[in-house]
Amino acid sequence: MQYDRLTKGIAVVFGALTAVLTVVGLLTSPAVLFLALMFGASTYLMYYHLSGKMAASVYERVERRAAADARGDGRGGFGAGPREEWEPPRDSRAGRAAERVRQERARRQRTRRGRQQAGRRRQRVQQSAGPSPAEAYDRLGLNPGAEESEVKQAYRERVKDAHPDTDSGSEREFKRVQAAYETLTED
Repeated sequence: MQYDRLTKGIAVVFGALTAVLTVVGLLTSPAVLFLALMFGASTYLMYYHLSGKMAASVYERVERRAAADARGDGRGGFGAGPREEWEPPRDSRAGRAAERVRQERARRQRTRRGRQQAGRRRQRVQQSAGPSPAEAYDRLGLNPGAEESEVKQAYRERVKDAHPDTDSGSEREFKRVQAAYETLTED
């Protein structure tokens, strides 16, 4: 692209001027070093732009803000969300930088989904840690295959006896009765 070559040429000229002015400033006057510093800063900004890092940084910041606005955290905007339909130029550094940002966002979403799935797996393991159906019927004093109404009635009677607030109750037995009831009503 013509613009990139022109910017690269100017950056090379500014870099050479920076080197020459630095040598002249060291030999003659510190004031010339200040001028060299200005040319050096300009050279760096041109390099930052040409490498595509500037575009990637700006693009990522805009996308992050748009995503936050879409979540509705109250920072303004008119319902603007991430611009999924926008396609950057395919041939430019900005396009490659935007693609890197998109890939990073997709990686983060995959990681987040993996964490959510791991949490669900942990919940399933915790849920299955209760008694088996046969043990649950036994704890409630019922025959296997009892009707749901019988399960509820047996649960109510056993809970009254096992409740920790009663004289004969214990917290451990109360929790065991609850676990048995939950096992039989979930199935």
